[in-house]
Amino acid sequence: MQSKDRAFQVGEQHYNVGNDLFLAMLDPRMIYSCAFWAHARDLNEAQEHKLDLICKKLQLQPGESLLEIGCGWGGLAKFAAERYGVRVLGITVSSEQQALAIERCHGLPVEIRLIDYRDLEGSFDKIVSVGMFEHVGQKNYAEYFDIAHRLLSDQGIFLLHTIGSYVTVKKTDAWIDRYIFPNGHLPSLVELSQTLERRFLVEDLHNFGHDYDKTLMAWLSNFERVWPQLQTQYSKRFYRMWRYYLCCCAGFFRSGQGQLWQLVLTKRSREQTYLGYRPSL
Repeated sequence: MQSKDRAFQVGEQHYNVGNDLFLAMLDPRMIYSCAFWAHARDLNEAQEHKLDLICKKLQLQPGESLLEIGCGWGGLAKFAAERYGVRVLGITVSSEQQALAIERCHGLPVEIRLIDYRDLEGSFDKIVSVGMFEHVGQKNYAEYFDIAHRLLSDQGIFLLHTIGSYVTVKKTDAWIDRYIFPNGHLPSLVELSQTLERRFLVEDLHNFGHDYDKTLMAWLSNFERVWPQLQTQYSKRFYRMWRYYLCCCAGFFRSGQGQLWQLVLTKRSREQTYLGYRPSL
């Protein structure tokens, strides 16, 4: 999931769901995507472990260039630059996200650019996209992967972190489409594999969809804990609908209908064998 700083409509009333709500609901880095709970004691640890999992799968090395397509509030960009010594270009279509990400990454080799991924040029050692692909739309999948292929160096690695559906669906849930993520689409593995064919090699596929249930329940707990401080800005109807949104999404993953995939992709030109990474149990 990724915020677009959009209005949330409840009947005839519109609410600007901005940083106040996300600061209260998320971890300190404001990571708005599935955490990784295998060894985590709380949401903060689970999100940090997810960021480290991504960096290790990308095999980041000091001095490498990393492109993050959909950088949110800069949590991963800052983490990768600080912990792994890479140069990061994070891109977003949200001016609010850009401003906060720039502030958070001050002094690091990180550039946060307000730009559509389709307008990018250049070459990058590694590419990552977390919680953005759900907004691309099935009709744009081919162009998305063509652009990623063009931007990735011949020896590079691309990690895609996305929500998915265990079956191919043609329509988004009407309530989610209207109130939360208009025009979103959750891919199935069939849709992904068909589009990736002749574009990328799938080096690794990791599914930890049930961790999104835990993540959403942690967000819900935070939201309910801080609601007394937020209720002057939002109505009781907003509270019920936002709570419904978190709970129905948790049920989606708890039932197994929702999946969370991390795909590691490379070009055929890559010479080195890719060895997948999983934390030890």
